[in-house]
Amino acid sequence: MDGHRTLAVELTSVNTHPVVQEFQRAELSCIISSTTTLNPRIEWKKIVGKDTTYVYYNNKMQGDWGARAQLQGRTSLVIHNVTRADKGIYRCEVVAPEDVNIGAEININLTVHVKPVAPKCRVPPSVPVGKSATLHCQEKEGFPEPTYSWYRNADSLPADSRSNPKFQNSSFTVNSKTGTLVFTEVHKGDTGRYYCIATNNVGSAKCEEQQMEVYDLNIAGIVGGILVVLAVLSLITVGICCAYRKGFFVHNKQNGNSYKTPTKPDGVNYIHTDEEGPIAVEGKCWPNEE
Repeated sequence: MDGHRTLAVELTSVNTHPVVQEFQRAELSCIISSTTTLNPRIEWKKIVGKDTTYVYYNNKMQGDWGARAQLQGRTSLVIHNVTRADKGIYRCEVVAPEDVNIGAEININLTVHVKPVAPKCRVPPSVPVGKSATLHCQEKEGFPEPTYSWYRNADSLPADSRSNPKFQNSSFTVNSKTGTLVFTEVHKGDTGRYYCIATNNVGSAKCEEQQMEVYDLNIAGIVGGILVVLAVLSLITVGICCAYRKGFFVHNKQNGNSYKTPTKPDGVNYIHTDEEGPIAVEGKCWPNEE
């Protein structure tokens, strides 16, 4: 065997699972621990599912990596201004032709933490006393997924109102994972300005305050309104009946036109013909006499 082929190329890393915050610098450590090859070939690739793209190849950075990445030392990769899109698995590959085993590789799994943005909150503007109410808070940008906390008039709300004497007159629960604040039965004291804060290990963000009013149901007013409507309907019905009795809605059809039978002036006698139909007098009718 050739005397130069005494070692196999070997790779190590000081951190195979680096975690960095978005927009900061990430170092992907890849160290050649042993080799007899003076100038081994270095390659970096990013693995996304079944797809593989070159980061460093043929002694230079590829694509847009050239503007924000570089090799450090002999083989480690440094990425500047990391974004959430940079998370994933990166493979360091070294080919050493003068070694017994000429190739080696090591995977580095990069995680990028992202600060939450302002969550979207939904607060009902008004709720009647004794009814249930649900307030929602959601944030989709932060990583890891944030937890949620609710505030009323700048006071932090506990996970369960029963756990704090300050909120003994309320009945609510806060789900820190889903961001919901649920009132099983609202009280007048629950009126206030509400907001939510989303938090992870990178930072936090809050939504704008929103007012929720709790009001009493005016039962007497509702009943009174119903009675007024019924009274109006009754008056309308009576008016229609009176109009019918006075003949305002009696129509005869002639030549396709509707008209009201004219009243007979005093001293004028009309000859009633067969074509005019039966004679009606005071609600009674009978056939024309021959």
